[in-house]
Amino acid sequence: MNKLTYFIDTGKGDFEPFYEYKIPEVGADEIYARQLCTYFIMKGIQYELVSNEMSEDEEILVLKQVGNSESSVDEQFYRGKGLHLEFRRYSERERYRLLTSRPVETHFDIIRYLIKDVVDVPELGQMEVTSTEIDEDRAVYVIYVKNIGERG
Repeated sequence: MNKLTYFIDTGKGDFEPFYEYKIPEVGADEIYARQLCTYFIMKGIQYELVSNEMSEDEEILVLKQVGNSESSVDEQFYRGKGLHLEFRRYSERERYRLLTSRPVETHFDIIRYLIKDVVDVPELGQMEVTSTEIDEDRAVYVIYVKNIGERG
């Protein structure tokens, strides 16, 4: 593996190159973390993961554009502050309210959360994961959660 390339599915049978990360600019652990995110936000646009592929030494993520990213009043920006993970409540009624955030040491720490169906949210206990995202604009990974057994 030597790079990760994002493509946009235009919906017309075409796939346009969108963004690329190369090793050693980013580590393999970051590439794996990115592959585990359901959503990707860049320049105020939200994209959904459609396909996770490989071609020889290249990792490929195919995205479809969902629309403008919804902002929350409690959003923080983490660029230049190290790796951070946010836990947000999955509820349109609550506008994806921030429950808590925490700094993490490595992308492997982030991967530990991204691969789970149920996570321990600091100070709140176990909650069910509904989706995950990497928000490039805010430089943060986000885990969306709800109470275990709660209807979506």
